[in-house]
Amino acid sequence: MAGNSSDQAATSVPGTDGDDITPNKDGGVLKKILRPGEGDELPLAEDRVSVHYVGTLTDGTKFDSSRDRDDKFEFTLGKGQVIKGWDLGVATMKRGELAQLTCTSHYAYGKRGSPPKIPEDATLIFEVELLDFYGEDISEEKEGGIVRRVIKKGVGYDRPKEGATAEIHLLGTYNGTVFEDRDVQYIVGETAEDNSIVEGVDYAVTKMKAEEKWRVQLKAQFAFGAEGKKDFNIPPNAQVEYEVELKTFEKVKESWQMDTTEKLEASDKVKAKGTTFFKGGKYKEALTQYKKVLDYLEFDADRIEDEEDKKRAGQLMLAAHLNLAMCYLKTGEPYEVINHCSKALEKDPDNEKAFFRRGQARFTIRDYEEAKSDFNAVLKIDPNNKAAKNQVTVILQHQKKEKEREKKLYGTMFEKMAAMDSGGDNRGRLGDNSSKLEGRETDGVDTDGTGRNDNESAAGEA
Repeated sequence: MAGNSSDQAATSVPGTDGDDITPNKDGGVLKKILRPGEGDELPLAEDRVSVHYVGTLTDGTKFDSSRDRDDKFEFTLGKGQVIKGWDLGVATMKRGELAQLTCTSHYAYGKRGSPPKIPEDATLIFEVELLDFYGEDISEEKEGGIVRRVIKKGVGYDRPKEGATAEIHLLGTYNGTVFEDRDVQYIVGETAEDNSIVEGVDYAVTKMKAEEKWRVQLKAQFAFGAEGKKDFNIPPNAQVEYEVELKTFEKVKESWQMDTTEKLEASDKVKAKGTTFFKGGKYKEALTQYKKVLDYLEFDADRIEDEEDKKRAGQLMLAAHLNLAMCYLKTGEPYEVINHCSKALEKDPDNEKAFFRRGQARFTIRDYEEAKSDFNAVLKIDPNNKAAKNQVTVILQHQKKEKEREKKLYGTMFEKMAAMDSGGDNRGRLGDNSSKLEGRETDGVDTDGTGRNDNESAAGEA
């Protein structure tokens, strides 16, 4: 019945009435409120909504019901996950509201219908109850730290990356009280702190399109933290809300668009930012920054003609590999540590930090001989390195203990075998004892072997 007037749509469906809620008033979706909802808030585009519903044909035949299944239905509003009539109708409802939506085929399943339950060109009647709605958690941890709701959709497809110049409007509130309302221009990911833009807002901007407007709820760790903000009368550990409008932004150059000088300058910036994250204990964020150095330089380094630039690029890549190794030590990923230390040693075969960190990683996976070899390499470079000497001693102690355990294990095993009858089944007993070899625990290892603290180690270059 798509294309009929509102009156025609209403008279063609016996017993139905309601308000036409279609944008062009073509009578395709009629809404009748059966029970009012609570409050004034409506769901926004891209909110997650949960509903109960009963769907019937115009002759009263029921074809689907979430109530019969006792299972509420959830979907993202305005993303085409449901029929058009639902995207339109649910967007007009309040929490707890019960409404009847009458949808012509154009706003339902079209001229073909959905056999066998829904005939061709069918008008459908839905009784819908809106149970709840909430925004999307866009934080990496998915723990509700940064929840966005779309007030106004943006234009185009591009989003600002780190380094882009963005113009935004901020309206910040705490418990309904406005604490800031301002326009600001800043460099995304770089000068946010200088412009008093909290981490959660800066992160949200990287997910927005031009002219887009969001409502963003931020937990304390993404806003003003445990200290709060006295100037704004915001207490410690407070959750705040911002309306963020991305007015416009200037795209940052991609790596392939940069010349050598620009790549070197960009590498210096992200390296410094990575070190700041590392010192703050944000190892995953630091990893992201250090990896960017390699993205900028790794594939073009051999083609750099200027000797000074080539040397500088080599130093930056060496530092990136060493810093990545230190981050991976912190996140407990020993094989990544080994990988980056080995790459660092390809660039600098006598690098003390690379040998030490690789030795640490090999120790954690109980590759004692290779770990000892790395620590001995450190001592060859610096015979007075006390941390490396200590690690060699620790490894020798562990190897001695392992040999004693194995000696005791096999001694006991052979004693039992000697006491057995010649016709006994040895294999099962041997298997029981040999499994004990797999129960050895991994022991700790000192984390700093260069005589420097972790922050200095992460930030230092070769």
